[in-house]
Amino acid sequence: MFSIFYQYESFKRSILMPASVTPITVRKWQTLLAFIILVCLTLTACSHSASDKAITHFDTSPPKDITETANSHSDRIDSDRNNIVSPDWGNAATLTAMGHAPIATGDIRVWDRWVGRPHLPAATTDIGIRYQPNAELVAQLPVDMVIDNAFYEHARSLYGDVPAQSVMFAAKGKAATWADYTEPTRALGALIDNPKMAEDYIVQSQKDIQLASQQFQQRYPIIKKFAVVQFADANNMRMYVDNSLFKVALEQMGKELVVLGEGNQWGFVPIRMGDLAQLDDETCLLIIDPLSPITRAEIKNSLVWQRLGYGERRCMAELPPVWIYGGMSSLVSLANNLSTVSLTGGAI
Repeated sequence: MFSIFYQYESFKRSILMPASVTPITVRKWQTLLAFIILVCLTLTACSHSASDKAITHFDTSPPKDITETANSHSDRIDSDRNNIVSPDWGNAATLTAMGHAPIATGDIRVWDRWVGRPHLPAATTDIGIRYQPNAELVAQLPVDMVIDNAFYEHARSLYGDVPAQSVMFAAKGKAATWADYTEPTRALGALIDNPKMAEDYIVQSQKDIQLASQQFQQRYPIIKKFAVVQFADANNMRMYVDNSLFKVALEQMGKELVVLGEGNQWGFVPIRMGDLAQLDDETCLLIIDPLSPITRAEIKNSLVWQRLGYGERRCMAELPPVWIYGGMSSLVSLANNLSTVSLTGGAI
């Protein structure tokens, strides 16, 4: 048995190393192999340690929901002020011009076409049709108060328990006055708990209107009278009269509003194109946008319009949009638009 074992060991050594290798050489190889293994283990450990350290520089927590982050940011901002929703453009525009823009209003997609200035903040939410807001969307908003007027009171149930207040910019008598616009502006200041903001805005608005008046007077010193219309189609229009904001704005600018009758509760009287012949030659016609390209072309081709002579022997101008049923901001926008307009025809 011993001889067999001895033979096996001799055979194994003959396979593992050459016959010429001595025990000293074996020990050198063993030492070298141990050193190599030690180096490999050390490098592997360093690699794992470096990787662990690198990973600690990154946030390994689950990604946050974008909506959750946006809502948190919104809550931090809104906590410092009353969050107002107003489906009414007059209130929304005046609040924006004051510096306390509502968080939401309706029909924002056509705001620039009908209101123009002031521009709404990009963060303002569009709650859909002003007359019938989107109930599901409204329910998601952090609303503290709704400010509307009688035209929108039917939709108050959509806001749940949120308090609602009515503020209306409109003439109280047959002729609109400056007070008809300052008083509702002060009411807005009270509702947002910032009466000084409203008062400062009223003062600044009057200064802006006076500056616009001076600029217009320098350009067109002989123009004193204006008639204001907005076309429904090529033959029918609304003429804005004494109980409209045009009366107040032009009066503040030292100008006269010429009318053809007493208006309805919305401040206008419907007329036809031929009715404009009743205006004298000293009255400058102001056409308020928007005016569609088709209607514009039809007006230009109208024999009645050509006979009236506006833009030739009679003065006229086309003004950018201003919200007809707006508040103090509409008065300022109208004055600014008039200060930069180019009149054509007549004495011009």
